[in-house]
Amino acid sequence: MFSSPKSEFRAARRMPPSALCAVAALIAVSSCIFASAGFAQKLPRQEQLDKNVQYVRDPNTGELRAVSKGADGAAAPENSASSGVIRSNVRLIEIGCSAISGNGEPLQKLKLEDFQLAADGEPQKLEHLDMSNEPAHLVLVLDASPSEFHSLEKMKDAAHALAAELSPRDEIAVVAFAGHPHLLLPFTTDRKQLDVAVDSIRLLRATEETGSNIYGAVYSATQKLFTGPHAPPGRKAMLLLTDGQDSALGLSWNPASMFPAPGAAGNRLTFEDVTREISAAGVEIYIASTENRPAAMTNAWFSAHSAETLISDDSRRAGIPAYTIFLAELVRRVGGGLYFLREVGTLSEVYRRIGALLRAEYTLGFYPAGETERPGWHAAAVKFSNPDAQAGSRLFCRPGYFIPAGR
Repeated sequence: MFSSPKSEFRAARRMPPSALCAVAALIAVSSCIFASAGFAQKLPRQEQLDKNVQYVRDPNTGELRAVSKGADGAAAPENSASSGVIRSNVRLIEIGCSAISGNGEPLQKLKLEDFQLAADGEPQKLEHLDMSNEPAHLVLVLDASPSEFHSLEKMKDAAHALAAELSPRDEIAVVAFAGHPHLLLPFTTDRKQLDVAVDSIRLLRATEETGSNIYGAVYSATQKLFTGPHAPPGRKAMLLLTDGQDSALGLSWNPASMFPAPGAAGNRLTFEDVTREISAAGVEIYIASTENRPAAMTNAWFSAHSAETLISDDSRRAGIPAYTIFLAELVRRVGGGLYFLREVGTLSEVYRRIGALLRAEYTLGFYPAGETERPGWHAAAVKFSNPDAQAGSRLFCRPGYFIPAGR
């Protein structure tokens, strides 16, 4: 049964003020739900990425595995080999590189022979070059924690700016987090679904999750979207929007806080585990910080500290906040970029710059052999084969790669 607008109005006039407020709130919430759920554009069901998941560290390799909790509380491995099993196959290692000319423009139409790559100082034979021909796979990871109060409209505008810079074939996924990471949208080329997914963050915030599990969200998103038998090939990137103030890992100026603790506490997720997972998946991370750029954190400072950890007394004495230095350390370890919104201007402009960079990125592939194939971290260095032909140009490349032992 439907009532007329006039009868509804007369009934409303007879309500006490408190009841009118309750009705108004209910209407507002209902409208939000209908708009965000996207009845015109249905989204897949949201998924909490760390639900029924626990971590187990392999005592032989020291690597962390995410496992599902069984019905009896026992842990069953998810997409991982048995403990201590070492890789026996050689896989293609991909290194992303952006080539920028002296005037700041992306260099186009470079060929495989224009690059040279060394791993741990040993020259490698390049086997593959993707010149942005394959679709890129990008994940927006958005901070919806209580410490962040960014306008939803700004996020939507930024998502539009990013999509406008990308090829229609490029796929975008959306993850939002507070205390837990939530997959709002799996990889898709449907830009209308992207709008609806960003809208749905409003409903996620209504759950009033406490905390800000930044690095847990990055780790879970990497595992879900970039690993396993259906991991996408080619260019892979994560775009993280956050203030950097993580409440889950217990990070501090003590470098030991990045690594596993001894005993049972060693089964907890650590910063080192996050960097390993991202690097092993071949993902670059681009971070938009909502905080101010520290005065000491100049490009020259980054260059001077590129070969050593940023979690140091030197960084502390420079007055850089710990939560910002860990964002910078993540980028230093796995490749990508760190931007500061208050310096650039808008989130849309940050995403536009990142989109333009990814659109012109090259992906170099090689098969490591010998020591460069052993499990663990390896340094990678890329340069132009003929520096004179590219005078004034620069390469910004993934600085290394990680090979897991037990997968």
